[in-house]
Amino acid sequence: MGRDLCEHFAFARQTLEEADEALGFSLSRLCFEGPAEELQLTANTQPAVLACSVAAYRVLAQQGISPSFVAGHSLGEHSALVAAGSIGFAEALRIVRHRGQYMQEAVPVGTGGMAALLGISLDRVEQLCQAAAEGEVVAPANINTPAQIVVAGHIGAVRRVMERATAAGAKRALPLPVSAPFHCSLMRPAQQRLTPELEALRFQDLQFPLVNNARAEEVRWGPDARRGLIDQICAPVLWEQSIRRLRSLGAECFVEVGPGRVLAGMMRQIDPAVPVVNVEDNKSLEKALAALRGLPSQAASL
Repeated sequence: MGRDLCEHFAFARQTLEEADEALGFSLSRLCFEGPAEELQLTANTQPAVLACSVAAYRVLAQQGISPSFVAGHSLGEHSALVAAGSIGFAEALRIVRHRGQYMQEAVPVGTGGMAALLGISLDRVEQLCQAAAEGEVVAPANINTPAQIVVAGHIGAVRRVMERATAAGAKRALPLPVSAPFHCSLMRPAQQRLTPELEALRFQDLQFPLVNNARAEEVRWGPDARRGLIDQICAPVLWEQSIRRLRSLGAECFVEVGPGRVLAGMMRQIDPAVPVVNVEDNKSLEKALAALRGLPSQAASL
């Protein structure tokens, strides 16, 4: 993760070195060499993804590409706020490391889960969650696209929703390989632990607007950015709504920065006519730069 960009660009290398210093251990070695089991621990995954995303963003900025708006899916909102100058990179790294730790510790291992439901409406998913709860917690956690909704909660309730969704005509119901049931009320203990740390952190007003994922609202001021990070721990990620809000604000092309192309894939399901590129390594950077030269200037960075 992130190794190719670091081999090609000093800005990327410096970003990973900053991350090592901020965290007090070699996050860069973990990203480049593993072991995978250690990197997959959410307390390590979250700062690793943030560091690689910020590295990719800085390389883009060095090439003269800057966004008109930013947004981030769950953890990605922290990267977006670093890009917008609202929080410092070192502070964000420490916050997301604690975020991952607190989320993992909020629910005993094996008692919570998440599942992706494909080809079924949000209204129907909400109905199925209410019917399948049976005294446990299960609710929509990620409204990703019109055809993809993720639910989270107690593992038994999640399995019951999967069964009922399949019976109700969902194309697929897939359990997700996650370590905790994110973005539901079971994360309340994590929210309670992280809130004082976020309240102690200074948030600057943003250099360009963010559309936050807990409310799909435009954010320009530091206190509102902080509130969004607190709210999102237990709130569902309103990703489809966030993309549509960005479109209404004038975003005409989208750039996904950081590991993977998941958001680019979602974008094609939400609004397939909108140009979208990703930047995670040197090859994808070259493709993105070639594509962006001929696209409109109103861009959103994801």
